[in-house]
Amino acid sequence: MKLGEIGENKSAVVASLNGDSRFIGRITSIGLTPGCKLTVVKNDKNRPILVYSRDTMIALNRKECEGIEVTEAAK
Repeated sequence: MKLGEIGENKSAVVASLNGDSRFIGRITSIGLTPGCKLTVVKNDKNRPILVYSRDTMIALNRKECEGIEVTEAAK
């Protein structure tokens, strides 16, 4: 499923990144790599998604979330 489909306070693991090399380079540079665990802190409709991963709070716009495939994980 896409990152944008995960509800608030849910944990997930990045399964894959889909997009051009610029997108993948940007996302991996902020620490979101396949196998990385994250928690969705805020997921309001039409707003950026706020995730917590690797001791960092990250805001991602909806378009970026379309290229991040995740699997839901136990908290």
